[in-house]
Amino acid sequence: MIFEKAISVKEILQIIETPAELIGNGNDTVLGINEIHMVQNGEITFVDNSKYYEKALKSKAAFVLIDIKPENTYGKTLIVVQDPFSAYVKIVKHIRKFEPQTTFVHPSAEIGECTILQPGVFVGKDVKIGKNCIIHSNVSIYDHTTIGNNVIIQSNSVIGGEAFYFKRRPQFWDKLESCGTTTIADNVEIGALCTIDKGVSGDTYIGEGCKFDNHVQVGHDTRIGKHVLVGSHCAIAGVTVIEDDCTIWARVSINKDLVVGKGTILLATSAIDKSVEAGGKVLFGSPAIEVSKKWRELAALRLLPDMMQEITNLKKEIAELKKNK
Repeated sequence: MIFEKAISVKEILQIIETPAELIGNGNDTVLGINEIHMVQNGEITFVDNSKYYEKALKSKAAFVLIDIKPENTYGKTLIVVQDPFSAYVKIVKHIRKFEPQTTFVHPSAEIGECTILQPGVFVGKDVKIGKNCIIHSNVSIYDHTTIGNNVIIQSNSVIGGEAFYFKRRPQFWDKLESCGTTTIADNVEIGALCTIDKGVSGDTYIGEGCKFDNHVQVGHDTRIGKHVLVGSHCAIAGVTVIEDDCTIWARVSINKDLVVGKGTILLATSAIDKSVEAGGKVLFGSPAIEVSKKWRELAALRLLPDMMQEITNLKKEIAELKKNK
């Protein structure tokens, strides 16, 4: 997330309100805040896991909240604190304070020509909705969401809700506050009771011409390409990339941090935990594999009861032969 106004390192130290040691240039200004995997030049990120120290220090970040003093800073300005996670959350809460809303449509919202909002639609701060859209009753469109032209959203869907992202503490789950955005491109149709979470610090993106059935969940920072069809009760985890022209049928589960290649077809009730190369593969099962192989596997499984009976019979015959020797 890019800040509306750059913040000095001194201000950052005041915001986090915790003992900290500054390593590097404390006179620079911070342009934004982001997670490691999407941080950009001039921005600040955090790291509190030894697995990701090097990734953070070699990222594009100019500033890193960190809980160690590394031998090599790779030119970064480091803010060494005991709990980088909590420091990061304090910055987010300072920049994106929760503001209660007293009207259904926030005064800052921009609604395009010929767009219809049915009764009970909630539209948050800094929302932009394009032309010729139909937003049905009781849809909630959270702050900092952008919706294109000719979009249809059925009743009771939630667009731009907070990311499901928590850190395990000894006694509780600690919430990572979201400061990202949500973008719905042109000509998208979203069914009833769907939920599309905003990015933690980046953008959750639904591409042009996508069509969602009812009860679809899309996690934070996921990017879905053009003309993707998603069936009912699908669960797509965060930070996933689904490329153009994929078809995802009902009750499919997709794990986080995956890439589903262009033209992939995932048959109903499947689940994938690994990336899929582009090329129009048809997959089925849990975990999903190519459908022709899965059908052979299922056919073989159906033969197992008869095979087990044959083995039992053979064992009896062998036992009888041994007995009669």
